[in-house]
Amino acid sequence: MKKLICAALTLAAIAAGVLPAMAQNGTITPYSRFGYGILSDHATSAQRAMGGVGYAMNSGRQINVMNPASYAATDSLTFLFDMGVDVTGLWTSEKQSDGSRVSANDFGGGLDYATMQFPLNKYLGMSIGVLPFSSVGYSFGSEIQNGVASREGSGSINELYAGIAGRIFPGFSVGANVSYMFGTLLNNDYAVISSTQNALFQRQIEVRDFNLNFGVQYGRTFGVNRFTLGLVYSPAKTFLGHARSYQILNNNETAPELMEEMSLKGNYSRPETWGAGINWHWRNRLMVEADFTYQPWSSAKFLNYTTEGSSMEQFANRYRAGLGLELQPNARGNYAQRLRYRVGGYYNRDYLMILGNNVREHGITLGVGFPVPTFKTIVNLGVEWKHRQATPNPLIKEDYLNITIGINFNESWFRQSKIY
Repeated sequence: MKKLICAALTLAAIAAGVLPAMAQNGTITPYSRFGYGILSDHATSAQRAMGGVGYAMNSGRQINVMNPASYAATDSLTFLFDMGVDVTGLWTSEKQSDGSRVSANDFGGGLDYATMQFPLNKYLGMSIGVLPFSSVGYSFGSEIQNGVASREGSGSINELYAGIAGRIFPGFSVGANVSYMFGTLLNNDYAVISSTQNALFQRQIEVRDFNLNFGVQYGRTFGVNRFTLGLVYSPAKTFLGHARSYQILNNNETAPELMEEMSLKGNYSRPETWGAGINWHWRNRLMVEADFTYQPWSSAKFLNYTTEGSSMEQFANRYRAGLGLELQPNARGNYAQRLRYRVGGYYNRDYLMILGNNVREHGITLGVGFPVPTFKTIVNLGVEWKHRQATPNPLIKEDYLNITIGINFNESWFRQSKIY
């Protein structure tokens, strides 16, 4: 009970300090204008440096929200806290109708996630925290007849989660997360005809919903090798909340006109998620993992309301494959040998369909985990290069350079004090 009270108080502190910062997400791509924006896969800073893998990963020193079954690996005396921030540079290139290309660049960043993990007993572990589900962020414009048109978007959908896992028998664990989803996505269309004539059309999607995520892991040791399989599943459901459309004319000289308001239920939904991974550990020095994610977004609903009317936006089935490696030469050696060296890569066919084109991306990741001297805490630094474009018509080509910094605190909070 003391552990749960401590966790509840810490979660309240996280909610008060973290949620306002997460609302200012670092997404900076025009592709986020469509659907629910850019999706997140719940990878921590260490996992992002390994290509975003984690379904079969379990460690008593690293929080893994990608598979809640991993919480059962928590040491019975250890409290973990992990928080990550990122900085992103974006370089875009777009082909014009005359054959020329227009290039631009932008920068963003912010708080990515905050999680904690602690034991309930030697068989049960628990985790709570805040994670992003999706985010929107863009700003671009174009000339129109007798004026200028511009489009801006912002906002995010986040998850405040709590999860628990237990070891059923040696090597086999199951776990589940329940999360409260909240946030508002804004999409604004501006038209400026003259200094006295302008219009703003705004679409809001406000989500207030719950989500479930289940996971299992099974591992076996063969000499100096350990293999672990991991599976995750999240059921499909319709979103709960409201969608609203407003029209504002002539510099707010008239009150915003509510054009339409509807419930998200039955009109906006998300599909189930399936994930599988296999992890290989050698002598607690080398770890390699391969993951695969599948989401049948073609069955999801998204009622897109615009100035021309309303239509059901079409999505594509999403799949993602990732491969990552981590090497720690010697956990008891000199400082350079105790560093955790990480590398990875991934390919993702996104759920977005734009003018009949699939959006695809691939990336390469590198990272290092720096142990803090005299402590078990690790500072994780990761660098990611990512390329995104549509196909077969590339539309806008995007190249990203992401720098992620995460601090993984590892403290023995539950050790009994000795009286001499």
